[in-house]
Amino acid sequence: MNDSPKEPTAPSNAGNSIVVRLKMSGSIHALAQATQLIAQKNASVGSIDIVRPLKHSGSIRDFSIYTANPEHGEEIVTALGEIDGLEVLSWSDRTFLIHLGGKIEIKNRVPVKTRDDLSMAYTPGVGRICMAIHNNPADAYKLTIKKNSVAVVSDGTAVLGLGDIGPCAAMPVMEGKAMLFKEFANVDAYPICLDTKDTEEIIRTVKNISPGFGGINLEDISAPRCFEIEQRLREELDIPVFHDDQHGTAVVITAALINALKVVDKKPENLKVVVMGSGAAGTACSKMIMQLGVKNLIACDRNGAIHKGRNDLNPAKQWFADHTNPNNEKGDLNDVMSGADLFMGVSGPGLLKVEHIKKMAKDPVVFAMANPIPEIMPELAMPHVKIMATGRSDYPNQINNVLCFPGIFRGALDCCAHTINEEMKMGAAQAIADCIHPDYLQPDYIIPSAFDPEVAPKVAEAVKKAAVATGVANRRSLQRN
Repeated sequence: MNDSPKEPTAPSNAGNSIVVRLKMSGSIHALAQATQLIAQKNASVGSIDIVRPLKHSGSIRDFSIYTANPEHGEEIVTALGEIDGLEVLSWSDRTFLIHLGGKIEIKNRVPVKTRDDLSMAYTPGVGRICMAIHNNPADAYKLTIKKNSVAVVSDGTAVLGLGDIGPCAAMPVMEGKAMLFKEFANVDAYPICLDTKDTEEIIRTVKNISPGFGGINLEDISAPRCFEIEQRLREELDIPVFHDDQHGTAVVITAALINALKVVDKKPENLKVVVMGSGAAGTACSKMIMQLGVKNLIACDRNGAIHKGRNDLNPAKQWFADHTNPNNEKGDLNDVMSGADLFMGVSGPGLLKVEHIKKMAKDPVVFAMANPIPEIMPELAMPHVKIMATGRSDYPNQINNVLCFPGIFRGALDCCAHTINEEMKMGAAQAIADCIHPDYLQPDYIIPSAFDPEVAPKVAEAVKKAAVATGVANRRSLQRN
């Protein structure tokens, strides 16, 4: 008999919620049966709203139900339809509903209601504005939306955990990113999905559209192409270029680690860190936590630990062989986990097992970042770790890039920085960590909420301060502000 713990399925959540419209007879038992069935199916009711009463008795009601996945939702709808006194009139996936027609729109900042408005906003008055910018290109920052605009650029080759799904299918993610820019930092962001995987063409296209933007956020571009694309654009453009999958993840993980080490009372230089995943995020995260002082870091890919004896490494992975794994440990994940203080997963679901965690040092820390299913589910890991964090919103310690990129771009745009450098990123990480007062730090609260209103302004201020200190800010812009 196998007594090993069963890998739990993902819990019910709003991302997989449905709304079911039910016609209910006058009997109160139908309502009770419906709620009982939903609970028995391991789902939960978000709300029950009366649409309208029926003549004499009964009502039509909308049930919002949190499910684990689409199949789970269909199962529940079918079962509800079999209850006496209930009729399923319709049902919808709530996530699909909010995406109908897209999630963002453009609104005017000034009215165009009169002939005078038209003459100033458009022809003939706009011609004088064009010539002012022609004579002094820097005026684009104060006379157009450039200073507050970011292009969210993707080719759709590495979307979430879905992989290469193409530019059209990537659009909902890029729209969502634009929403977060606006919601958390009042930055106007525009989703731009490119129908090419050619590195040179992507670089050329972004350069060609750059005059209309104050910054470029690269998103969901597969490794190793993303490294060259970002590096070249940083070198060839005079506006900030930031690949959020790399550096946004690295900033927030670094912030989480700063606070986690306070809880477990350990120093960066004494840690043994195992990183599962050596792609864009794994590389950036490793480099950034090494700036904190981490010395013993071992990265693993599908073929095991990356060490100096490997002859199958691309240039990006060769960096790990040259700069990490000081003891040249070899083998698979199970072999290198012995004595590890921190596991950092930026790979895929279910790759970390309980037996791996049991080999770790005292008070182990696990950051399992694969989405939507992490390297190990918290239910399995929690009995064996001191601190557990994931990228999910339905568990404590959500390491979410939204804590980082809105504030970073807000700060960079406000000071017209021409790049985002390491000092600005580290300043952002420290600002995020500092949002939690030491008196309130605890194992399940090492990172602030994505909805903490203090995060973006503090990150922006730290970024501006670092930009000025390192000489990448436009001082004339600071004087105008």
